Amino acid sequence: MSDCKRVSNMNSIDLSSPDIATSVSLLKQACMDSGFFYVTNHGISQEFMEQVFNQSKKFFDLPLDEKMKLLRNEKHRGYTPVLDELLDPDNQLQGDHKEGFYIGIELPEDDPEAQRSFYGPNLWPGSDILPGWRQTMEKYHQEAMQVVRKIARLIALALDLDTNYFDQPEMLGKPIAILRLLHYGSQLSDPAKGIYGAGAHSDYGLITLLAIDKVSGLQICKDKDAEPQVWEYVEPLKGAFVVNLGDMLERWSNGIFRSTLHRVLGNGQERYSIPYFVEPSHDCIVECLPTCQSKETPPKFPPIKCEQYLLQRYQDTHAHLSTYKP
Repeated sequence: MSDCKRVSNMNSIDLSSPDIATSVSLLKQACMDSGFFYVTNHGISQEFMEQVFNQSKKFFDLPLDEKMKLLRNEKHRGYTPVLDELLDPDNQLQGDHKEGFYIGIELPEDDPEAQRSFYGPNLWPGSDILPGWRQTMEKYHQEAMQVVRKIARLIALALDLDTNYFDQPEMLGKPIAILRLLHYGSQLSDPAKGIYGAGAHSDYGLITLLAIDKVSGLQICKDKDAEPQVWEYVEPLKGAFVVNLGDMLERWSNGIFRSTLHRVLGNGQERYSIPYFVEPSHDCIVECLPTCQSKETPPKFPPIKCEQYLLQRYQDTHAHLSTYKP
């Protein structure tokens, strides 16, 4: 396994650019190469992002017993302690050296949709403990979704689909969207000993919008079958989000677009990141797009219902270290 300091050269897409053709071209190249790219001029201010990161830090600074009162429930809401998640069991000695907090789309308990696997009320720290915390996170949830919708329209064009293809009701019309706050401690990763901030994995869904702080740690591996694997750092770019594609989009595109392995190595510094995972609705059937198949290139993956796919993937990553089975 290569540990040299390689830095990935990723395309950057300006979401405010009137030159849609160039944006689509840059995005398509990135999606075929690694499924990772930056987006700039996305509409969320740097000041607000700093506020979100500050509030995230305030939560993780709480005593462990306070955080454990909000332990992750069956709706994938709430706190996940250090070592709770095991993303790469073949190479990890133990779970990830990170702690997290899941925040989904807020729905009251008596809403019929709240019975679905990924909908319902969130777990929130008390306003007496963290005043304004919930309001900040709910605002970010809404603003991040608007950015994702912009990106999804460019992806649709890159796949020769109608601009609003992913805005359909069964897709992003009623999405599953999960905001996750992450905190990596000062643990030093050592791949040779199976110690990672986050083990190698690909994301499950459609798109992940990732906000990262100034501390390096995120790496991607463009060819998972290479021996040895070559890992490249994704460096923070001020004012930009990192975007990566998930496995569902790889299935939809028949493997034309990539969902790439990535991991996090701790370098002895604390690190914070905020991924925003977006999936289509529970009932969406993920199957090969018409523009991505032909007689010569038939569908590689069978159709699968979004809810079924997500439940299995969440169970796989938490089952080793949790009693919960969906």
